[in-house]
Amino acid sequence: MEKIRIAVCGIACEKCPRRVQGKCPNGPDGCYPHENKVCKIAGCAYSRKIQTCFECENFPCGIIEKFGQIKYGYCQYISGKL
Repeated sequence: MEKIRIAVCGIACEKCPRRVQGKCPNGPDGCYPHENKVCKIAGCAYSRKIQTCFECENFPCGIIEKFGQIKYGYCQYISGKL
């Protein structure tokens, strides 16, 4: 069974629309926290030294709202802020 990789934003890389279309800027490794001019989410996680947005005390934030693949309202719900 193949391991499912969870991207910085919380979506399974294997289901990410960009990766499915072969347009993932990170290639076969998927999203991970690193300095990244293309993905503001990965860059933010890198600067905060976290692996996923869910670990951030500011989750959900404006970056997730603008660039995230998961609906912002759902992020508010799972964070307990809705």
